[in-house]
Amino acid sequence: MKNWFYLNPRSGIPMYLQLKEQIKTAVAGGALRPRDQLPPVRELAVALTVNPNTVARAYSELEREGILSAEQGRGTFVNGGEPLLREEERQVQIKSLIDKVLVEAFNLRITGDQLNAIWEERLKAWENRLQR
Repeated sequence: MKNWFYLNPRSGIPMYLQLKEQIKTAVAGGALRPRDQLPPVRELAVALTVNPNTVARAYSELEREGILSAEQGRGTFVNGGEPLLREEERQVQIKSLIDKVLVEAFNLRITGDQLNAIWEERLKAWENRLQR
């Protein structure tokens, strides 16, 4: 598997969170599909020049969220099954993310109409990726 991940040690964002978000983006965008195998922790840690604990923490959190599944002796895979979080928990998480976007839009002086246009454009792009 080629390495799609890049960690920036100067970003101020913990490296395990950078990796976690990049994996989530790769799954959502279709670059990683259900049942795709991720590199072993040590292998990815060497490729990214980070401590293996960094990769292990990202994998572990993504497993708790139901995005990845670890199979003893086989590796870590993109989960293709049902989400582990209940519907209410997923709703709470997405609402929290939307609230963060709204705060950022306010601080960037983005109007409701502008935000709506941006949302529509991004939603169409995301739906197109899912259809591939």
